[in-house]
Amino acid sequence: MTELRNAEADASRFRMRVWLVGGVVLLAFGLLVARLVFLQVVRHDELAEQAESNRTAVVPIVPNRGLIEDRNGVVLASNYSAYTLEVTPSKAGVLEDTINSLAQIVDITPRDRRRFKRLMEESRSFESLPLRTRLSDEEVARFAAQNYRFPGVEVKARLFRSYPFGEAASHAIGYIGRINEAEKARIQDSDDEANYRGTDYIGKLGIEQSFEHQLHGVTGVEQMETSAGGRAVRRLQSFPATPGNTVTLTLDIRLQRMVEELFGERRGALVAIDPRNGEVLALVSKPTFDPNLFVEGIDFENWAALNESLDKPLLNRALRGTYPPGSTYKPFMGLAALELGKRTPTQITQDNGSWTFGGHTFRSHGDHGLGAVDLYRSIVMSSNVYYYQLANDLGVDAIHDFMAPLGFGQITGIDLGGELRGVLPSQAWKRGAYKRPEQRRWYAGETISLGIGQGYNAFTVLQLANATATLANGGTSHQPHVGMYTTDVMTRERHPVPRAAPVDLGFKKANVDAVKRAMVGVTQGGTGTRVFAGARYVSGGKTGTAQAVTIGQKDKYNAKKLEEHQRDHALYIAFAPADEPRIALAVIVENAGWGAGVAAPIARRVFDYWLNGDYPSVEDMAAVRKGQATAPIGTPRRAEDVPLLP
Repeated sequence: MTELRNAEADASRFRMRVWLVGGVVLLAFGLLVARLVFLQVVRHDELAEQAESNRTAVVPIVPNRGLIEDRNGVVLASNYSAYTLEVTPSKAGVLEDTINSLAQIVDITPRDRRRFKRLMEESRSFESLPLRTRLSDEEVARFAAQNYRFPGVEVKARLFRSYPFGEAASHAIGYIGRINEAEKARIQDSDDEANYRGTDYIGKLGIEQSFEHQLHGVTGVEQMETSAGGRAVRRLQSFPATPGNTVTLTLDIRLQRMVEELFGERRGALVAIDPRNGEVLALVSKPTFDPNLFVEGIDFENWAALNESLDKPLLNRALRGTYPPGSTYKPFMGLAALELGKRTPTQITQDNGSWTFGGHTFRSHGDHGLGAVDLYRSIVMSSNVYYYQLANDLGVDAIHDFMAPLGFGQITGIDLGGELRGVLPSQAWKRGAYKRPEQRRWYAGETISLGIGQGYNAFTVLQLANATATLANGGTSHQPHVGMYTTDVMTRERHPVPRAAPVDLGFKKANVDAVKRAMVGVTQGGTGTRVFAGARYVSGGKTGTAQAVTIGQKDKYNAKKLEEHQRDHALYIAFAPADEPRIALAVIVENAGWGAGVAAPIARRVFDYWLNGDYPSVEDMAAVRKGQATAPIGTPRRAEDVPLLP
């Protein structure tokens, strides 16, 4: 009986175990089926995409950057292809040992090492960074033979930017440089993120920056099938990149180079504009710099030389240098007097050499009087007393309200970044510019010096040139621009660069003509007579001298007793031909003294080139650079006979 009961118990336990095991097996199969359904049905699309991604790789194709050319089709910025030795720090092991070993195969200079170190500080460790650029075919072959020794190191073919004219027009053209962290963040937050995949460089200044969207092009892609080790096996499909558009500028590079050569080693700026449409024909800032230095990443020595120089070659003086306009302000003050009814063209002011207001004596040039002065003589002979009295009669706010539409103290909207507003003073401006109550108050005596372009007045050369162009054009203002049109490289279609519509300031023709007639008198019998002797055209102009430092009222200006950087600036504004102006300009030569002696001769050569096709002779060039020439000397060369590149 005991044995039967034990057999039944064993059988019962066995059946329970069978059911238990069977349940576990069924549960396991159920989980497998559920997982299979989840993977094959619920997550099918997602996992299929991942599988395809593991099998393929999408590689961006960086587009060729668009060209930049001048108004005559001369290429100012182009591209060339070269081999680059690149290192991905996160894959290269001990970086210093890797670089030392590479130096035994290809030439790696201390400059290359310093640049690579700086790029590492600005980039992420998983990015590929250039260690050496422009490798020769022999160097590429030597590295290829030992490539297996250097994980994380590879040779790539890259396009590099080239500026064939070097320093010429560099402030206008700008340069490209490696994309920094701030720019990466900005791109990631924009709609252009996909278009910049694989792109390492971006426009940093000038046209390269302001026309970045047109110059960059459209990034292409290649879909590659890869092995388990990540090696490309074959190309599945490809969408080629679209090169950037060509940007044609309004600048004339031959004129630009001529002006830069005329300046020589002197500091200053010149802006020449076509008053009929606002096209900027020349935009000069001296000294300048070579944008080719920035293409591969500028080295410490060159950066220090540029950044620490007292001459500030990186400063775009045409757009960011602000100066008192001096006597070049007088034609605009004269126009304000006529338009606001404070003077008539024939109304006389007695110029006795000085003018006293509130016990303070404001002096004239040389302390000698000009006698009876009307509007014409006030501009031709550059009377200070006439404009001292006029400024007092107008008042600071009336001057401000008249000058603002002419562009003084305003952003012109030129298609280049970094433009400064300058200062066109008013009572409201002073209240906002200062903190202490006594500083915020406008004193009547402060208005007097505004009439001769001194005091708080501080304008850019671009603003002065733009106002001159507006005056020459009869009071119709065009927005100055450097971009003329873009050309689609695929369709060859030209697209004019959009710009604002011209604005008629509503000046009376008789008033404008009276001021222009006086400016013509400057070149025919006034302070600019010697400079424009023998010219085959009639031009209008106005010389100016602006203080770089304040000289006491009891002291006389003596350039020989001052340091070079303390001497007055020389200015000149002009337009030509007088009857139908095709060019207007403003030029300043820093710390050079009298405008007629230094600035006006440069303007004369610009007009001779633009209107007659005459290029200065070699001896004339040298004389102008030294400040020893007024009217041209020697036989001028035909512009087309002068080589574009030195």
